[in-house]
Amino acid sequence: MMIQHATGMIRKASTALLLLLVIHSPGSGQESSEADRPLKPPKGYRSETMLKAAYALGFLDLIDREPPVPSNIRAWKDIVYKEVDTITLKLDIYRKTELKDPAPILIFIHGGSWSGGERSDYLPYLIDYAEKGYVTVTVSYRLSGVAQYPAAVEDVKCAVKWIRSHAEAYSIDPERIALVGGSAGGHLAMMVAYADEKVFGGACNNGTGEKVKAIVNLYGPADLTSEDARNHSKVRQFLGKGYQDAPELYRISSPRTHISRDDPPTLIFHGTLDSTVPVGQSDSLHRWLNIAGVPNEYHRLKGWPHTMDLSQKVNAYCQYYMDAFFKEHL
Repeated sequence: MMIQHATGMIRKASTALLLLLVIHSPGSGQESSEADRPLKPPKGYRSETMLKAAYALGFLDLIDREPPVPSNIRAWKDIVYKEVDTITLKLDIYRKTELKDPAPILIFIHGGSWSGGERSDYLPYLIDYAEKGYVTVTVSYRLSGVAQYPAAVEDVKCAVKWIRSHAEAYSIDPERIALVGGSAGGHLAMMVAYADEKVFGGACNNGTGEKVKAIVNLYGPADLTSEDARNHSKVRQFLGKGYQDAPELYRISSPRTHISRDDPPTLIFHGTLDSTVPVGQSDSLHRWLNIAGVPNEYHRLKGWPHTMDLSQKVNAYCQYYMDAFFKEHL
């Protein structure tokens, strides 16, 4: 009986060890093209199943999504920047209390397939970058269940205009603005950054100018005419029509359509296990930006899924390169 019990324990230990070896296999790391970077990307996983197993076993550490606001950070909450069709749209601002000079600003745009999500979703980034000396802002926009395209694009453009026109009140440098968006928020950030100022800009009266100096796109779709996008229910809901009925609508709502040489430098992050927004979207974006001559940097993280920056290690990696990017371009 004791021998059988010991054999069973060894078998279980061996199985657990094998699972760990598979999960953390060296072959699941980043491609060699990243090898010369100062900070190497964290090792990913062979599949979403392996990632879920790692999380279940306690090997995947996630960031705190609701961190407390430090006492040295001042927060202005629920500021109304736009009212449309009885809907009130708000934004939040975070700033280090000891800052005296006008600081560069980072505007965060939440994801949620254009149909969900909240501006508070980016609180960890908002606090981290306020601590680093930036003024950080997060904005709400009309979701697709309330108003379809181009409402969300117009709202974010209006938010940028509002922030620029109220820069002095919050000690903001209006000429040093960057947009940061994830998933659907990445799409909206690209649309605002790449589209001409005359496009989608007539729905607000607050201030002028929505041009920004830099953009960070975290796994956002750049081409809604691709097969994966045009067959996605959330894209159809966002646009209000199917591709067969309105191919031009899908084209004009795609950031790739608006890329031109004078677009702001772009930093891209995407995981190869992304089953929500396929990594091919960012592969193509990187190529199109290069063709247009737009400065860009692409981090293709092997073995990581959608919303990969919820991982502590991936989040630290993203912030490391965001820090360098903002230092260079803001």
